[in-house]
Amino acid sequence: MEISAWMTEQHTIWNLIISLLLGAIVGTQRGWVMRNSQDGSRVAGIRTFSLVGLLGGLVGILGHLLSPLLIGFVLIALVLLACIAFFIQQKKSDDISITGVVSLMVTYVLGVLAVSGQVVLAAAAAVITALVLDNKKELHQALQKLQAYELDAGLRLLLISIVLLPLLPNQGFGPWQALNPYEIWWMVVLIASISFVGYFAIKIGGAKRGILFTSVFAGLSSSTALTLQFSQLSREQKSISPLLASGILLSCGTMFPRLVIVLSVINPQLVKLLWPVVLVMMIALYLPAWWIWRTSDVGLVEQPKEQSNPLALQSALFFGVILALIMLLSHLLSDWFGSAGTLILAALSGITDVDAISLALGRQSTQSLAVSTAALGILIAASVNTFVKMCMVISIGDTALWRRVMPVMLGCIAAGAATFVLLRAV
Repeated sequence: MEISAWMTEQHTIWNLIISLLLGAIVGTQRGWVMRNSQDGSRVAGIRTFSLVGLLGGLVGILGHLLSPLLIGFVLIALVLLACIAFFIQQKKSDDISITGVVSLMVTYVLGVLAVSGQVVLAAAAAVITALVLDNKKELHQALQKLQAYELDAGLRLLLISIVLLPLLPNQGFGPWQALNPYEIWWMVVLIASISFVGYFAIKIGGAKRGILFTSVFAGLSSSTALTLQFSQLSREQKSISPLLASGILLSCGTMFPRLVIVLSVINPQLVKLLWPVVLVMMIALYLPAWWIWRTSDVGLVEQPKEQSNPLALQSALFFGVILALIMLLSHLLSDWFGSAGTLILAALSGITDVDAISLALGRQSTQSLAVSTAALGILIAASVNTFVKMCMVISIGDTALWRRVMPVMLGCIAAGAATFVLLRAV
C-alpha cells in the first residue's frame, strides 16, 4: 500500500512538472516577443506563464479531490486578474489585443489537462499554441492575401465534409444495395479536397512544387480523383500540361506501393507473388513521370486566375453521379453473368476502385481462394483502373496531356501483364 501511494505521489509530481514546462513553452514565445520591454512593464512573461501552468496543475488536483467547480472559479479569478492588468497596460499603449489574456487562459487549461491524464493532448496543444502565437505576422499576411471567393470555398469544403458527410447513412440502398450515400459523398469530398489543396499549393509554391505536392497527397488517397481534376485543369492552363501529366503518372504510380502495404498486413504470401509485378508497373509510371518533370520547360506559369474556383464542387458532384451509375452498372453486369467468377468481379470493381476488391481478395486468399487467383484478380483490377484513368485523360484533358499520359499507361498495363505471365511460366 505504501509503495502504491509513493508511486501515485511520484506520478503527480511529474504531472505538475509537465504543467510547469507546458506553461514555459507558451511563456517563452510571449517573453521573446516582449524581450525589449522594460522590466515590470510586461504583464506576463515566461515566469508568469510557467506559474499559470503550474497553477492549472495544482487546481486540477484539488478539483479532483474536492470539487470540479473549483477549476472554473479559479479560471474566472485568473481572467479577472489578467483583464485588470491588461487594461492598465492598454492605457499606456495603443495595443488593444486580448491575445495575452487568451494565452493565459489556454495555459491554465493546459496545466489542468496535464494532471488529468491527458498529457499528450496538453503537450500537443501547447506546441500548437506557441506556433500560432509565433506566426502572427505570417497569419495576418495570409489573411490579407486571401480572396473572398477563396474563403467561401474553404467554408463550403468544411460544410460538405465536417457537417454533411457524418450525417449520411453508411449503408447500401437501391438495387443490390449498391448505392452507399456515405461512400459516394466521401468521393465528392475527396475530389473537392484535392482541387482545394492543389489550388493553394500551386498559388503558394508555384506550379512545379504545387503539382508535385498535390500528386503525392492524392496518390495516397485517390489517384482517380486527381486524374479527373488535373485533366480539367489542363484545358484551363494548357501551358502546364506537361507538369500535369507528370503529376498524374506520379499519383497513379503511388497506387501500387499503397496496395503492397495494405496486402502485406492481410496476406504476406500474396505480396510475395505480386511484388515483382507491382514493382514493374510502379517503375513504368515513375520513370516517365520523372523524365517529363525534368525535361518540361513551361516558362512563366499562370497562377490561379482571379475568381477561379478553388473547390471545383460541380466537377466533384458530377463525378459522384458517375460513380453511382458505375456502381449500379457493375452490380447489374455481375447479376447478369451470375457467379461467372472472381476475375469478372475484379474487372468490374476496377472500374471504380482498387482498394475494395484488393482487400476482399486478400482476405479470401487466406481462406478458400487460391493465392494465384487472388493475385491475378488484383492485377486485373489495377490494370482496368489504370485504363479507366487513361480514358478520363483522353476524354477530358488537353491534347498535350493525353499524348504524354496514354502511351505510358498502356506501357504500364502491358509491362504488368508480361511480368505476371513470365512469373507464371517460371
